Amino acid sequence: MQETERYRLAELYLETGDPLEALRLLEPLADELRTHAGGQLLLGRAYYHSAQLARAQEALERVVEMAPTDAYARFALGRTLQRRSRHDEAKVHFRVAAALDPRPQFRELVS
Repeated sequence: MQETERYRLAELYLETGDPLEALRLLEPLADELRTHAGGQLLLGRAYYHSAQLARAQEALERVVEMAPTDAYARFALGRTLQRRSRHDEAKVHFRVAAALDPRPQFRELVS
């Protein structure tokens, strides 16, 4: 299976609520994905939805380092930090996400 097909299938598994199956496809490529923001974001989302929050945080922090203006990556990292009870750190990312993108889901978390 080609990498593009793996990504698309992993995305489909996430959309249908099966993050563990998405991880089964993505984890063998984890080293290659370290320098690919889109792949890291997909990996971070899969970890988040499978409640592997430390791994999700690590992947999403890499995305933010590679693409600091990616509002969704900031939002996802904020949600991950929030679930880890790191609320002050989460707020920073929520504020940046809301400043970058006016979507209501980003703005409602800024308080």
